[in-house]
Amino acid sequence: MLFRFAALCAALFLAACADNAPTTGFYDPFEAENRGTHQFNKDMDRLLVDPLSEGYGAATTTGIRSAVGRFSSHLALPNDVINDLLQAKPGDALHNTGRFAVNTIVGIGGFFDPAADIGLERRDTDFGETMHVWGMAEGPYVEMPFLGPSTSRDTVAFFVDVAMNPFVVIFQDPTQYVGIVAYVLDSMGTRYDYDTTVESILYDSADSYAQARSLYLQNRRFELGMSGPDAYLDPYSDPYSDPYEDF
Repeated sequence: MLFRFAALCAALFLAACADNAPTTGFYDPFEAENRGTHQFNKDMDRLLVDPLSEGYGAATTTGIRSAVGRFSSHLALPNDVINDLLQAKPGDALHNTGRFAVNTIVGIGGFFDPAADIGLERRDTDFGETMHVWGMAEGPYVEMPFLGPSTSRDTVAFFVDVAMNPFVVIFQDPTQYVGIVAYVLDSMGTRYDYDTTVESILYDSADSYAQARSLYLQNRRFELGMSGPDAYLDPYSDPYSDPYEDF
């Protein structure tokens, strides 16, 4: 699995540098490999992620999970600022810097969110959006082990974001892993809070792979401000239908 994914990542990096993929519908030349990874992710969800999230949810309150989520989001703000500058958006960079300062000092390190009360909501961004602003194509759809749906552009961007995260670059062990731990706990909390939705997508649809792909591409393109009649449509007519009914 790891060797195949490493080879796929190399292909994805080259694909992300090319401008040969459509910006509507979907482009999935690695579907066979992606479906294998998707099945792996479903197995990991059933055997590991779901039980852990249930345990985490049972051991915590909604308030605690929300505080962990705010802390995780807070630690991502320096990356937002870097990407704002790379996207030539100094206003957003200043806005996110102000939010980080207020929540660090008044919000007790980001566990609380007083910045939102004064109009400093997070303006979320990432290196995938930076590459989009630079004109880099979305590239092929790809499903990442454990992390789920992505595209070649966003897969490359994920590793770039991790590599340039100030908390990873500046701090030493074990402090540099605080953000990763917060991200994992926040993901567990999200899995617990949205259990019904996740179960519906992964286990109730006839083709969970097509369903996850459709939802990801639709939401991601919306985040990037893409528009057009087909920008959010997966050509699979109905992800809940039986893909083998004609055979």
